[in-house]
Amino acid sequence: MADANVRIPAETRDRLAEIAAAEHLSLRAYLARLADTLLTPAERAERAEQARQRLQAWNGYDPDTAHTEQLDAELDRRLAQAGGQ
Repeated sequence: MADANVRIPAETRDRLAEIAAAEHLSLRAYLARLADTLLTPAERAERAEQARQRLQAWNGYDPDTAHTEQLDAELDRRLAQAGGQ
């Protein structure tokens, strides 16, 4: 496997190295493991679509865009309210 150089602030590098060391990993191994656990935007969209299809097949739930936006707004409102308490 070819190595790559990534330019990041020294503070970020040091923090990541400290986290890696706490898990008994090299920074290289930690970053590789981290990359394996994260999804790309395309992968997230694909999984969301699969989940939507499973939910629709299970109970027929298939909200349109307007309903989804309304639900998102309600969730944002409730989170803001909970954070203010």
